[in-house]
Amino acid sequence: FCSGGAYYLISRSLGPEFGGSIGLIFAFANAVAVAMYVVGFAETVVDLLKYDVLMVDVLNDIRIVGVITVVLLLGISVAGMEWEAKAQIVLLVILLVAIVNVIVGTFIPATTSKKSQGFFNYNSKIFLDNFKPAFRDKETFFSVFSIFFPAATGILAGANISGDLRDAQKAIPKGTLLAILITGITYLGVALSATVVRDATGNITDAILNPGMVHCNGSTAVACELGYDFSICEREKCNFGLMNNFQVMTMVSGFGPLIIAGTFSATLSSALASLVSAPKVFQALCQDNIYKILHFFAKGYGRNNEPIRGYVLTFIISVAFILIGDLNAIAPIISNFFLASYALINFSCFHASYANSPGWRPAYKFYNMWLSLLGAVLCCVVMFVINWWAALLTYGIEILLYIYVTVKKPDVNWGSSTQAVTFVSAVSNTLSLSGVEDHVKNFRPQILALTGPPRTRPALLDLAHSFTKNYGLCITCEVFVVGCIVISLSTNAKLEMNAGMERNQLYLRKANRKAFYAAVTCNNFREGTDSLLQASGLGRMKPNTLMIGFKKHWKTAGTEAVQSYVGILHDAFDYEYGTMILRIDEGLDVSHIVEAEDIIESTTPTKEVSDGSNSLEHSFNPDMCSPPPAAVAKMNENLVEASTQFKKKQPKGTIDVWWLFDDGGLTLLLPYILTTRKKWKDSKLRIFVAANQLMPLHQLQFNVWELDWVHNWKNTDIKINSHLKKFDDMIEPFRLHEGSKAASQAAAMKNEHPHKITDEELSSFEEKTNLQIRLNELLQKHSKSANLIIVSMPIARKESISDFLYMAWLDVLTKDLPATVLIRGNHKSVLTFYS
Repeated sequence: FCSGGAYYLISRSLGPEFGGSIGLIFAFANAVAVAMYVVGFAETVVDLLKYDVLMVDVLNDIRIVGVITVVLLLGISVAGMEWEAKAQIVLLVILLVAIVNVIVGTFIPATTSKKSQGFFNYNSKIFLDNFKPAFRDKETFFSVFSIFFPAATGILAGANISGDLRDAQKAIPKGTLLAILITGITYLGVALSATVVRDATGNITDAILNPGMVHCNGSTAVACELGYDFSICEREKCNFGLMNNFQVMTMVSGFGPLIIAGTFSATLSSALASLVSAPKVFQALCQDNIYKILHFFAKGYGRNNEPIRGYVLTFIISVAFILIGDLNAIAPIISNFFLASYALINFSCFHASYANSPGWRPAYKFYNMWLSLLGAVLCCVVMFVINWWAALLTYGIEILLYIYVTVKKPDVNWGSSTQAVTFVSAVSNTLSLSGVEDHVKNFRPQILALTGPPRTRPALLDLAHSFTKNYGLCITCEVFVVGCIVISLSTNAKLEMNAGMERNQLYLRKANRKAFYAAVTCNNFREGTDSLLQASGLGRMKPNTLMIGFKKHWKTAGTEAVQSYVGILHDAFDYEYGTMILRIDEGLDVSHIVEAEDIIESTTPTKEVSDGSNSLEHSFNPDMCSPPPAAVAKMNENLVEASTQFKKKQPKGTIDVWWLFDDGGLTLLLPYILTTRKKWKDSKLRIFVAANQLMPLHQLQFNVWELDWVHNWKNTDIKINSHLKKFDDMIEPFRLHEGSKAASQAAAMKNEHPHKITDEELSSFEEKTNLQIRLNELLQKHSKSANLIIVSMPIARKESISDFLYMAWLDVLTKDLPATVLIRGNHKSVLTFYS
């Protein structure tokens, strides 16, 4: 069982934000409580001496006695828990004897002297008279409550030293409940409300010789009926009675000096308990390192890990408050702090029950969550009733500490009920969404980004995040291809995937990317992507747009890889996904740089050894640590700069949107979302459209450029154009050239090489091919200096256009341009002017 008591309970239940703030307040309250109890002790000592010996005056004598006392108590505490426990046993014995002494005294027949001071043994008339409230000197129930309340705060003394208990799980509930029961009975037993009247003169001559001849009324009527005339107390202040004599218990008891010893025992025992509790709670808080500036106090000394530094700090705080020297001034201060702590303890229990966490299993059979909530509410209400500005100050401090911890985000995971409630709320909201029909006004981009490990394609991740942050959902995905990727010899693809799950999600969180990470293992890349397209998301929280990087080296990747890539695009359209392709000329994949960095870190003596999750670790060549050639280094530098361009604030410029087809509006919506980001606020949106696309744009406040991009190219000898020549050279390795062959030979060639571009196909789609080339010319002319280009993606009908020709279209369309995104919606409306 861990130390920390109430702090540990709150922090592990409600999380570090609440735990850290209330832990500091609770430790401070216990430190101030030391001062309160010591001042109570000092007041008693000085009260005994003021008629005989005074060092300076009453106030300064209280301060002197208090400081000396707390020094002695500090010595006992620093000596260790064994000495503290022994001291507490001695003090307990004295206290018990004193309590018995008071009870015995109430049964001893009252003498004339005691009667004159208001004591008449047990009498129902006295009890009924005292039972009614009679507050004086502007006091109220709650002002008196605030002074009395700290007397009940010792019930958590056992919980506060939980780390030192042999069996804390059994001892704390049993001890706390017994403490409440015994304390309540004891306080009621020694209240003396049935034995002593409120006011008395202490003058034996006030005895009434003929009680039957006197008419008794007023506040002193009961005393009058019992044979004493204390009516003068109605006109002026008297020195005796429950309301006036602070030493009334000494007068009532069987042996007065024992009460003084009991008072000393009670105050010193409570002071000692608080002096031990405060450093223990504070040490637990500091060990959690929530407030890094306080970590100095986390260090413990000796066999029992004693918080010596915490003791010294508690001593300084208590001395500072002892110098106030007024018990009634100190008590309300800590009442608010303790009430705030108890409010959160109650709320922690309620919150854990409300979260329905399987890990919360209260063993107390009479526990009720609503009673806990009622207790929390009552604590908060009483705080404001006692002193509204002190309550506001307490909550103000707590809120500031809460904000501090929230901003700092301590790296802890305590399985708090806050996390459980977040889970329950997420499930509940997701289920609620499932019953809501789609509407164009509520469309949100929910992107499935095929980034691989998020670190390896930062540009793809950053742009997907910019499209979805606070607007939609982003899931970064990785496909582990069994047998086709380098896996550590001692593991397999599934273990590699599981190991990467938490690591990659942690990277996203640390990089402040609001995205999820998902991964699958499959026999090939297309199958894995197909699984992700079908199964990713939950209910309405399901991706509706696929984002993928452009396959830069498609010409050398091989037939299977190209077919897989284009097939993924076809699959996305079949599942009614919108689709995006990002192209940056320098490339997107920085995995080789990331892997080299990991290898260098894992082989540096000052770093910890790698956990084996790096796929290249087992084939590492020491020569890789040597500097790369200048050309390679420059290429890598350009690649890193290009891949991180979306992390930076974009310079003043434009986002150029070439809206070629009406795809439902996704091509317009996504760039608009970009313009709402701080990083893109200096980038103006320009939309290039054809005349027939201009109609719906009158409702959008964009700069719209109307272009005739066909530009009568049919009547131009475009075949001799250099761009077309480059295109022909690009597709030459993938052409079948069956046109000059006999029909039978041509058919055989098609069967043997079905993936190649036929002459017939090239002729049939000549116009579309020329359109891509012409569009690139226009993009070069109008958008060469844009911060980002967004173009409607050309579509290749399945089984009618070869994969290599389609890749050539995408390549020639986006070649030699700034960062370019090809977008194609699923033809479902996403803009409100469609509805």
